[in-house]
Amino acid sequence: MHLARPIGALALLCSLSACADGLPFMGNQAANESDVTRRGGNFEQPQDETASQVISTLLERRSLLDETTVYGSVAEAAVAASARAAEAELISAKLRAEAESKNWLPTIGPSVSLTDLGELVAGMLIQQVLFDNGRRKAEREFAAADVEVAAVALSQDMNERVEDAVGLYVAGLRGDEKAAYNSRALSQMQEFRRIVSGRVEGGLSDRSDLNVVDSKISGMRNARTTSQDAATTARAELTAMTGQSFPDKPGKLDLGTPPANVQYLEVLKTQAVANRGVAQAVVSRAGLLPQIAAAGNITSDGSGAGLTLDLAEPLGLGTPAALQAIEATKEAARRQVGEAEEDARRSHSRQIQRLASYQRQTLEAAALARTSRETYKLFKAQFEAGQRPVMDVVSIYEDLVKREQDHIDAKYEVVLIQLALARDMGLLADGDKI
Repeated sequence: MHLARPIGALALLCSLSACADGLPFMGNQAANESDVTRRGGNFEQPQDETASQVISTLLERRSLLDETTVYGSVAEAAVAASARAAEAELISAKLRAEAESKNWLPTIGPSVSLTDLGELVAGMLIQQVLFDNGRRKAEREFAAADVEVAAVALSQDMNERVEDAVGLYVAGLRGDEKAAYNSRALSQMQEFRRIVSGRVEGGLSDRSDLNVVDSKISGMRNARTTSQDAATTARAELTAMTGQSFPDKPGKLDLGTPPANVQYLEVLKTQAVANRGVAQAVVSRAGLLPQIAAAGNITSDGSGAGLTLDLAEPLGLGTPAALQAIEATKEAARRQVGEAEEDARRSHSRQIQRLASYQRQTLEAAALARTSRETYKLFKAQFEAGQRPVMDVVSIYEDLVKREQDHIDAKYEVVLIQLALARDMGLLADGDKI
Protein backbone atom coordinates (compact mmCIF):
# COMPACT_ATOMS: atom_id res chain seq x y z
CA MET A 1 0.00 0.00 0.00
CA HIS A 2 1.29 3.46 -0.90
CA LEU A 3 1.33 6.03 1.94
CA ALA A 4 2.33 9.08 -0.09
CA ARG A 5 -1.17 9.96 -1.27
CA PRO A 6 -2.90 9.55 2.17
CA ILE A 7 -0.25 11.69 3.81
CA GLY A 8 -0.54 14.26 1.05
CA ALA A 9 -4.32 14.51 1.44
CA LEU A 10 -4.00 14.91 5.22
CA ALA A 11 -1.33 17.60 4.85
CA LEU A 12 -3.52 19.50 2.38
CA LEU A 13 -6.45 19.64 4.78
CA CYS A 14 -4.26 20.62 7.69
CA SER A 15 -2.75 23.49 5.73
CA LEU A 16 -6.21 24.74 4.74
CA SER A 17 -7.25 24.89 8.39
CA ALA A 18 -3.92 26.20 9.76
CA CYS A 19 -3.62 23.09 11.91
CA ALA A 20 -0.12 22.02 10.98
CA ASP A 21 0.82 22.06 14.66
CA GLY A 22 -1.50 19.16 15.41
CA LEU A 23 -5.11 18.03 15.60
CA PRO A 24 -7.28 18.51 18.72
CA PHE A 25 -7.46 14.84 19.59
CA MET A 26 -3.68 14.50 19.45
CA GLY A 27 -3.03 16.78 22.43
CA ASN A 28 -2.43 15.73 26.02
CA GLN A 29 -5.82 15.97 27.77
CA ALA A 30 -4.23 16.02 31.24
CA ALA A 31 -1.91 18.89 30.29
CA ASN A 32 -4.78 20.96 28.86
CA GLU A 33 -7.04 20.76 31.88
CA SER A 34 -10.12 22.97 31.53
CA ASP A 35 -10.03 26.41 33.10
CA VAL A 36 -13.55 25.96 34.47
CA THR A 37 -12.20 23.85 37.30
CA ARG A 38 -9.56 26.36 38.40
CA ARG A 39 -9.91 27.87 41.81
CA GLY A 40 -10.34 31.60 42.15
CA GLY A 41 -14.00 32.05 41.28
CA ASN A 42 -16.40 30.94 38.59
CA PHE A 43 -15.98 34.24 36.73
CA GLU A 44 -12.23 33.79 36.24
CA GLN A 45 -11.42 33.87 32.51
CA PRO A 46 -8.55 32.18 30.64
CA GLN A 47 -5.67 34.54 29.91
CA ASP A 48 -5.24 33.37 26.32
CA GLU A 49 -8.82 34.16 25.26
CA THR A 50 -10.70 37.35 24.57
CA ALA A 51 -12.29 38.41 27.84
CA SER A 52 -16.06 38.70 28.01
CA GLN A 53 -17.12 42.18 29.05
CA VAL A 54 -20.19 40.82 30.83
CA ILE A 55 -18.21 38.31 32.88
CA SER A 56 -15.50 40.89 33.62
CA THR A 57 -18.20 43.20 34.96
CA LEU A 58 -19.53 40.44 37.21
CA LEU A 59 -16.03 39.61 38.43
CA GLU A 60 -15.33 43.22 39.44
CA ARG A 61 -18.51 43.70 41.49
CA ARG A 62 -18.06 44.07 45.23
CA SER A 63 -20.56 43.57 48.01
CA LEU A 64 -21.89 46.62 49.83
CA LEU A 65 -22.02 44.54 53.02
CA ASP A 66 -19.03 45.16 55.28
CA GLU A 67 -17.27 41.81 55.61
CA THR A 68 -16.08 42.72 59.13
CA THR A 69 -19.67 42.87 60.42
CA VAL A 70 -22.07 40.06 61.19
CA TYR A 71 -23.95 40.93 57.98
CA GLY A 72 -20.84 40.14 55.97
CA SER A 73 -20.49 36.87 57.87
CA VAL A 74 -24.11 35.96 57.09
CA ALA A 75 -23.54 36.72 53.40
CA GLU A 76 -20.34 34.66 53.27
CA ALA A 77 -22.01 31.71 54.99
CA ALA A 78 -24.97 31.89 52.59
CA VAL A 79 -22.70 31.76 49.54
CA ALA A 80 -20.52 28.99 50.98
CA ALA A 81 -23.52 26.79 51.86
CA SER A 82 -25.22 27.12 48.48
CA ALA A 83 -26.05 23.97 46.53
CA ARG A 84 -24.90 25.94 43.44
CA ALA A 85 -27.08 24.37 40.76
CA ALA A 86 -26.48 27.54 38.74
CA GLU A 87 -22.73 26.94 39.08
CA ALA A 88 -23.12 23.53 37.44
CA GLU A 89 -25.00 25.20 34.58
CA LEU A 90 -22.14 27.68 34.14
CA ILE A 91 -19.52 24.92 34.11
CA SER A 92 -21.56 23.04 31.53
CA ALA A 93 -21.84 26.16 29.36
CA LYS A 94 -18.08 26.76 29.63
CA LEU A 95 -17.37 23.22 28.47
CA ARG A 96 -19.74 23.62 25.53
CA ALA A 97 -18.03 26.88 24.61
CA GLU A 98 -14.64 25.19 24.84
CA ALA A 99 -15.86 22.46 22.51
CA GLU A 100 -17.27 24.98 20.03
CA SER A 101 -14.04 27.00 20.07
CA LYS A 102 -12.45 24.13 18.10
CA ASN A 103 -15.19 23.88 15.47
CA TRP A 104 -12.98 25.51 12.81
CA LEU A 105 -10.65 22.48 12.84
CA PRO A 106 -11.11 19.54 10.44
CA THR A 107 -13.56 16.81 11.31
CA ILE A 108 -12.54 13.17 11.02
CA GLY A 109 -14.82 10.19 10.85
CA PRO A 110 -15.15 6.74 9.36
CA SER A 111 -16.47 6.19 5.87
CA VAL A 112 -17.87 3.02 4.33
CA SER A 113 -18.60 2.64 0.61
CA LEU A 114 -19.78 -0.14 -1.67
CA THR A 115 -17.76 -0.77 -4.84
CA ASP A 116 -19.09 -1.87 -8.22
CA LEU A 117 -18.00 -5.39 -7.36
CA GLY A 118 -20.12 -5.43 -4.23
CA GLU A 119 -17.21 -5.08 -1.85
CA LEU A 120 -17.27 -2.81 1.20
CA VAL A 121 -14.37 -0.39 1.45
CA ALA A 122 -13.73 1.20 4.85
CA GLY A 123 -11.70 4.35 5.29
CA MET A 124 -11.41 7.69 7.02
CA LEU A 125 -13.10 10.86 5.80
CA ILE A 126 -11.42 14.17 6.67
CA GLN A 127 -13.39 17.34 6.00
CA GLN A 128 -12.50 21.02 6.45
CA VAL A 129 -15.07 23.74 5.88
CA LEU A 130 -13.64 26.60 3.82
CA PHE A 131 -16.67 28.89 3.55
CA ASP A 132 -19.91 28.56 5.54
CA ASN A 133 -21.42 32.08 5.55
CA GLY A 134 -20.27 32.62 9.15
CA ARG A 135 -22.00 29.55 10.57
CA ARG A 136 -19.15 28.24 12.72
CA LYS A 137 -18.17 31.69 13.91
CA ALA A 138 -21.79 32.24 14.96
CA GLU A 139 -21.78 28.87 16.74
CA ARG A 140 -18.76 30.01 18.76
CA GLU A 141 -20.48 33.32 19.53
CA PHE A 142 -23.62 31.46 20.57
CA ALA A 143 -21.63 29.29 22.96
CA ALA A 144 -19.82 32.34 24.39
CA ALA A 145 -23.13 34.16 24.91
CA ASP A 146 -24.52 31.03 26.55
CA VAL A 147 -21.67 31.20 29.05
CA GLU A 148 -22.52 34.84 29.76
CA VAL A 149 -26.18 34.00 30.33
CA ALA A 150 -25.21 31.23 32.76
CA ALA A 151 -22.73 33.55 34.52
CA VAL A 152 -25.34 36.27 35.09
CA ALA A 153 -27.83 33.63 36.26
CA LEU A 154 -25.27 32.42 38.82
CA SER A 155 -24.67 35.99 40.02
CA GLN A 156 -28.43 36.54 40.34
CA ASP A 157 -28.80 33.29 42.24
CA MET A 158 -26.03 34.12 44.71
CA ASN A 159 -27.24 37.70 45.28
CA GLU A 160 -30.80 36.51 45.86
CA ARG A 161 -29.48 33.92 48.29
CA VAL A 162 -27.52 36.55 50.23
CA GLU A 163 -30.59 38.81 50.29
CA ASP A 164 -32.67 35.92 51.67
CA ALA A 165 -30.08 35.13 54.34
CA VAL A 166 -29.55 38.73 55.48
CA GLY A 167 -33.31 39.31 55.26
CA LEU A 168 -33.90 36.38 57.60
CA TYR A 169 -31.29 37.73 60.00
CA VAL A 170 -32.95 41.15 59.91
CA ALA A 171 -36.37 39.54 60.43
CA GLY A 172 -35.01 37.90 63.59
CA LEU A 173 -33.78 41.26 64.85
CA ARG A 174 -37.11 42.92 64.12
CA GLY A 175 -39.00 40.17 65.92
CA ASP A 176 -36.70 40.51 68.94
CA GLU A 177 -37.07 44.28 69.09
CA LYS A 178 -40.85 44.19 68.78
CA ALA A 179 -41.14 41.39 71.32
CA ALA A 180 -38.90 43.27 73.78
CA TYR A 181 -40.96 46.43 73.46
CA ASN A 182 -44.21 44.48 73.81
CA SER A 183 -42.86 42.90 76.99
CA ARG A 184 -42.21 46.35 78.49
CA ALA A 185 -45.61 47.57 77.33
CA LEU A 186 -47.26 44.48 78.79
CA SER A 187 -45.67 45.12 82.18
CA GLN A 188 -46.96 48.69 82.18
CA MET A 189 -50.42 47.62 81.07
CA GLN A 190 -50.58 45.03 83.86
CA GLU A 191 -49.78 47.83 86.30
CA PHE A 192 -52.75 49.74 84.90
CA ARG A 193 -54.88 46.63 85.37
CA ARG A 194 -53.86 46.49 89.04
CA ILE A 195 -54.98 50.09 89.46
CA VAL A 196 -58.28 49.58 87.60
CA SER A 197 -58.95 46.35 89.49
CA GLY A 198 -58.54 48.20 92.79
CA ARG A 199 -60.89 50.94 91.63
CA VAL A 200 -63.47 48.36 90.56
CA GLU A 201 -63.29 46.61 93.95
CA GLY A 202 -63.63 49.99 95.64
CA GLY A 203 -66.67 50.86 93.56
CA LEU A 204 -64.94 53.80 91.83
CA SER A 205 -64.89 52.22 88.35
CA ASP A 206 -67.19 50.05 86.33
CA ARG A 207 -66.42 46.38 85.62
CA SER A 208 -66.36 47.19 81.89
CA ASP A 209 -63.16 49.24 82.42
CA LEU A 210 -61.41 46.14 83.70
CA ASN A 211 -62.66 44.15 80.70
CA VAL A 212 -61.25 46.81 78.35
CA VAL A 213 -57.84 46.66 80.04
CA ASP A 214 -57.86 42.84 79.95
CA SER A 215 -58.61 42.98 76.23
CA LYS A 216 -55.67 45.30 75.63
CA ILE A 217 -53.38 43.07 77.68
CA SER A 218 -54.50 40.04 75.69
CA GLY A 219 -53.74 41.86 72.43
CA MET A 220 -50.27 42.87 73.62
CA ARG A 221 -49.50 39.37 74.82
CA ASN A 222 -50.56 37.96 71.45
CA ALA A 223 -48.43 40.54 69.62
CA ARG A 224 -45.42 39.64 71.74
CA THR A 225 -45.89 35.93 71.06
CA THR A 226 -46.26 36.61 67.34
CA SER A 227 -43.04 38.64 67.28
CA GLN A 228 -41.17 35.98 69.24
CA ASP A 229 -42.41 33.27 66.87
CA ALA A 230 -41.36 35.35 63.84
CA ALA A 231 -37.86 35.79 65.26
CA THR A 232 -37.55 32.09 66.13
CA THR A 233 -38.80 31.01 62.70
CA ALA A 234 -36.44 33.36 60.86
CA ARG A 235 -33.42 32.16 62.84
CA ALA A 236 -34.35 28.51 62.38
CA GLU A 237 -34.65 29.05 58.64
CA LEU A 238 -31.33 30.92 58.53
CA THR A 239 -29.62 28.10 60.44
CA ALA A 240 -31.09 25.54 58.05
CA MET A 241 -29.88 27.66 55.15
CA THR A 242 -26.31 28.30 56.32
CA GLY A 243 -25.69 25.66 58.99
CA GLN A 244 -24.59 28.41 61.37
CA SER A 245 -26.01 30.65 64.09
CA PHE A 246 -25.15 34.33 64.44
CA PRO A 247 -25.11 36.97 67.23
CA ASP A 248 -28.45 38.53 68.10
CA LYS A 249 -27.21 42.08 68.68
CA PRO A 250 -25.15 43.41 65.76
CA GLY A 251 -24.22 46.96 64.88
CA LYS A 252 -26.15 49.16 62.49
CA LEU A 253 -26.48 47.87 58.94
CA ASP A 254 -24.88 50.35 56.52
CA LEU A 255 -24.95 49.29 52.87
CA GLY A 256 -22.92 52.26 51.70
CA THR A 257 -23.32 53.98 48.34
CA PRO A 258 -23.51 51.87 45.15
CA PRO A 259 -20.92 52.67 42.46
CA ALA A 260 -22.09 54.93 39.64
CA ASN A 261 -23.43 53.46 36.38
CA VAL A 262 -23.90 49.93 37.69
CA GLN A 263 -26.18 47.96 35.39
CA TYR A 264 -28.91 45.77 36.79
CA LEU A 265 -28.20 42.06 36.52
CA GLU A 266 -31.42 41.53 34.61
CA VAL A 267 -30.25 43.98 31.92
CA LEU A 268 -26.90 42.19 31.65
CA LYS A 269 -28.69 38.88 31.31
CA THR A 270 -31.04 40.22 28.64
CA GLN A 271 -28.07 41.57 26.66
CA ALA A 272 -26.41 38.15 26.80
CA VAL A 273 -29.66 36.44 25.79
CA ALA A 274 -30.02 38.90 22.89
CA ASN A 275 -26.45 38.19 21.73
CA ARG A 276 -27.19 34.50 21.91
CA GLY A 277 -30.37 35.00 19.90
CA VAL A 278 -28.55 36.98 17.21
CA ALA A 279 -25.88 34.27 16.97
CA GLN A 280 -28.58 31.61 16.68
CA ALA A 281 -30.20 33.62 13.89
CA VAL A 282 -26.88 33.79 12.02
CA VAL A 283 -26.50 30.01 12.39
CA SER A 284 -30.02 29.49 11.05
CA ARG A 285 -29.39 31.87 8.13
CA ALA A 286 -26.12 30.13 7.24
CA GLY A 287 -28.01 26.83 7.19
CA LEU A 288 -30.11 28.13 4.29
CA LEU A 289 -27.06 29.15 2.24
CA PRO A 290 -24.44 26.98 0.51
CA GLN A 291 -21.14 26.07 2.14
CA ILE A 292 -17.87 24.97 0.58
CA ALA A 293 -15.66 22.35 2.18
CA ALA A 294 -12.49 20.46 1.31
CA ALA A 295 -12.72 16.72 1.84
CA GLY A 296 -10.23 13.92 1.76
CA ASN A 297 -10.94 10.19 1.90
CA ILE A 298 -8.25 7.75 3.00
CA THR A 299 -8.86 4.04 2.43
CA SER A 300 -6.79 0.91 2.03
CA ASP A 301 -7.19 1.29 -1.74
CA GLY A 302 -5.81 4.81 -1.83
CA SER A 303 -6.91 8.34 -1.10
CA GLY A 304 -8.43 11.35 -2.76
CA ALA A 305 -9.26 14.97 -2.02
CA GLY A 306 -11.67 17.49 -3.46
CA LEU A 307 -14.13 20.32 -2.85
CA THR A 308 -17.77 19.90 -1.95
CA LEU A 309 -20.71 22.31 -2.17
CA ASP A 310 -23.75 21.51 -0.08
CA LEU A 311 -26.65 22.93 1.92
CA ALA A 312 -27.52 22.16 5.53
CA GLU A 313 -31.18 22.52 4.57
CA PRO A 314 -32.68 22.11 1.09
CA LEU A 315 -33.96 25.21 -0.68
CA GLY A 316 -37.66 25.71 -1.25
CA LEU A 317 -40.25 28.31 -2.18
CA GLY A 318 -40.41 29.38 1.45
CA THR A 319 -36.67 30.07 1.77
CA PRO A 320 -36.94 33.88 1.17
CA ALA A 321 -39.59 34.16 3.87
CA ALA A 322 -37.46 32.04 6.20
CA LEU A 323 -34.52 34.41 5.68
CA GLN A 324 -36.74 37.41 6.43
CA ALA A 325 -38.02 35.71 9.58
CA ILE A 326 -34.44 35.17 10.74
CA GLU A 327 -33.66 38.87 10.26
CA ALA A 328 -36.80 39.74 12.23
CA THR A 329 -35.56 37.44 15.00
CA LYS A 330 -32.36 39.49 15.24
CA GLU A 331 -34.34 42.71 15.60
CA ALA A 332 -36.60 41.16 18.24
CA ALA A 333 -33.54 40.11 20.26
CA ARG A 334 -32.16 43.65 20.15
CA ARG A 335 -35.48 45.17 21.21
CA GLN A 336 -35.62 42.90 24.23
CA VAL A 337 -32.59 44.76 25.61
CA GLY A 338 -34.46 48.06 25.36
CA GLU A 339 -37.45 46.58 27.16
CA ALA A 340 -35.22 45.17 29.90
CA GLU A 341 -33.56 48.56 30.39
CA GLU A 342 -36.96 50.24 30.62
CA ASP A 343 -38.19 47.66 33.14
CA ALA A 344 -34.99 48.13 35.17
CA ARG A 345 -35.45 51.92 35.24
CA ARG A 346 -39.06 51.53 36.33
CA SER A 347 -38.12 49.01 39.02
CA HIS A 348 -35.33 51.25 40.25
CA SER A 349 -37.60 54.30 40.38
CA ARG A 350 -40.28 52.32 42.21
CA GLN A 351 -37.82 51.00 44.79
CA ILE A 352 -36.27 54.43 45.29
CA GLN A 353 -39.73 55.93 45.88
CA ARG A 354 -40.58 53.16 48.34
CA LEU A 355 -37.28 53.72 50.09
CA ALA A 356 -37.90 57.46 50.36
CA SER A 357 -41.45 56.76 51.59
CA TYR A 358 -40.31 54.42 54.37
CA GLN A 359 -37.48 56.73 55.34
CA ARG A 360 -40.06 59.50 55.68
CA GLN A 361 -42.37 57.17 57.60
CA THR A 362 -39.50 56.28 59.92
CA LEU A 363 -38.94 59.94 60.76
CA GLU A 364 -42.67 60.62 61.09
CA ALA A 365 -43.23 57.56 63.26
CA ALA A 366 -40.34 58.59 65.51
CA ALA A 367 -41.78 62.10 65.81
CA LEU A 368 -45.27 60.76 66.52
CA ALA A 369 -43.84 58.36 69.10
CA ARG A 370 -42.08 61.25 70.86
CA THR A 371 -45.30 63.27 70.87
CA SER A 372 -47.29 60.30 72.21
CA ARG A 373 -44.64 59.71 74.88
CA GLU A 374 -44.84 63.32 76.03
CA THR A 375 -48.64 63.17 76.04
CA TYR A 376 -48.55 59.94 78.01
CA LYS A 377 -46.22 61.46 80.62
CA LEU A 378 -48.55 64.46 80.93
CA PHE A 379 -51.68 62.31 81.31
CA LYS A 380 -49.94 60.06 83.81
CA ALA A 381 -48.94 63.06 85.92
CA GLN A 382 -52.48 64.41 85.76
CA PHE A 383 -53.85 60.99 86.77
CA GLU A 384 -51.50 60.81 89.74
CA ALA A 385 -52.66 64.29 90.72
CA GLY A 386 -56.27 63.12 90.53
CA GLN A 387 -57.08 65.33 87.56
CA ARG A 388 -57.66 62.63 84.92
CA PRO A 389 -59.31 59.14 84.93
CA VAL A 390 -57.07 56.11 84.52
CA MET A 391 -58.78 54.95 81.32
CA ASP A 392 -57.62 58.12 79.55
CA VAL A 393 -54.05 57.22 80.46
CA VAL A 394 -54.56 53.64 79.28
CA SER A 395 -55.84 54.86 75.91
CA ILE A 396 -52.91 57.25 75.45
CA TYR A 397 -50.43 54.51 76.40
CA GLU A 398 -51.97 52.13 73.87
CA ASP A 399 -51.53 54.81 71.21
CA LEU A 400 -47.87 55.20 72.23
CA VAL A 401 -47.28 51.45 71.86
CA LYS A 402 -48.78 51.51 68.36
CA ARG A 403 -46.56 54.45 67.34
CA GLU A 404 -43.44 52.69 68.60
CA GLN A 405 -44.34 49.51 66.71
CA ASP A 406 -44.89 51.53 63.52
CA HIS A 407 -41.46 53.10 63.96
CA ILE A 408 -39.79 49.70 64.35
CA ASP A 409 -41.53 48.31 61.23
CA ALA A 410 -40.65 51.32 59.08
CA LYS A 411 -37.02 51.19 60.23
CA TYR A 412 -36.61 47.58 59.14
CA GLU A 413 -38.52 48.06 55.89
CA VAL A 414 -35.86 50.62 54.90
CA VAL A 415 -33.18 47.95 55.37
CA LEU A 416 -35.11 45.36 53.33
CA ILE A 417 -35.62 47.78 50.42
CA GLN A 418 -31.91 48.64 50.45
CA LEU A 419 -31.14 44.92 50.28
CA ALA A 420 -33.49 44.51 47.31
CA LEU A 421 -31.82 47.39 45.45
CA ALA A 422 -28.35 45.94 46.08
CA ARG A 423 -29.58 42.49 44.99
CA ASP A 424 -30.87 43.77 41.66
CA MET A 425 -27.50 45.42 40.96
CA GLY A 426 -25.53 42.35 42.05
CA LEU A 427 -23.90 44.14 44.97
CA LEU A 428 -24.49 41.66 47.80
CA ALA A 429 -21.77 39.13 46.87
CA ASP A 430 -18.20 39.69 45.71
CA GLY A 431 -17.75 38.57 42.12
CA ASP A 432 -14.46 36.79 42.80
CA LYS A 433 -16.03 34.76 45.63
CA ILE A 434 -19.01 33.42 43.69
